[in-house]
Amino acid sequence: MSQRNQTSGAVNRRQILKGAAVATLLSACSIPTRVLAANTIPADGKKIRQSIAHWCFSEYWTVEQTIDHAVQLGCRSVELIESQYFPLLRKKGLTCAIGQIDMAPDPPFVKGWNNPKHHDQLQKATRDSIDACSEFGYPNVIAFTGMNDGFSKKEGANNCVEGLKKIVEYAQKKQVVLCIEVLNTRDATHPMKGHPGYQGDDTEYVVDIIQRVDSANLKLLFDVYHIQIMNGDVIRRLRQYRDILGHVHVAGNPGRNEIGTDQEICYKAVMEALVEIGYQGYVGQEFLPTGDPLSSLTEAVKICDI
Repeated sequence: MSQRNQTSGAVNRRQILKGAAVATLLSACSIPTRVLAANTIPADGKKIRQSIAHWCFSEYWTVEQTIDHAVQLGCRSVELIESQYFPLLRKKGLTCAIGQIDMAPDPPFVKGWNNPKHHDQLQKATRDSIDACSEFGYPNVIAFTGMNDGFSKKEGANNCVEGLKKIVEYAQKKQVVLCIEVLNTRDATHPMKGHPGYQGDDTEYVVDIIQRVDSANLKLLFDVYHIQIMNGDVIRRLRQYRDILGHVHVAGNPGRNEIGTDQEICYKAVMEALVEIGYQGYVGQEFLPTGDPLSSLTEAVKICDI
């Protein structure tokens, strides 16, 4: 190749690279900073960002102890905790992957968006959580359909869409994503292993609500344990709904206990599927330990750390 052609080729390559850099910069400028931060591989190189749902371990540990265990195990988040602990999370270099809502005296999944009677209370509780998460740059807040309360599935879905369309505008303004969860209605053995009467017990039912609201600030909380019980076909569904995955929970089935080999879900394959589809959110350890809680959690983190 002549010197002139070599020079011309180098110039063209520089122009291409310069154009690509400009395009990347312009693209980045159109995306909120916290979203960019949430969708990059962590500095520690781990492919799966892990979180701990404190409520599962509250019988054994305080929130402060759960936070210390998260640091020890290399998890990046402790979730579903009161906002009063957010400064401690920040101090420890952690995040809250998904914020809770306070619907006291009821559990948060009982009074949901499917009943207009609860909308005012839900608006306030959800706004409070959105504000707290937004202040600290935390990405998500949880949402539920609620119990059926005498409404048909169709009526409940319509009510969810109406209520969520209003609150999601506020979430968008605050750069927080609402994640609505599928819960199982089959297991009646324990108040937190199953939720008989919960209206959003079908993945496609909840997905339809999300699609009708039609906002990037409403996504699916894909609880593998609950969805395995109600629908199954977990990996295909993860691939199918990759664009609306906001958060993932894991626990063993049956029993909502440890996620090892004595239960039916192959979590190594589930984690590999999440990597395959480019999921960059968090995976929350949300199981009820039957043995030593720290040993159980240590093993669960290892299983998901592919």
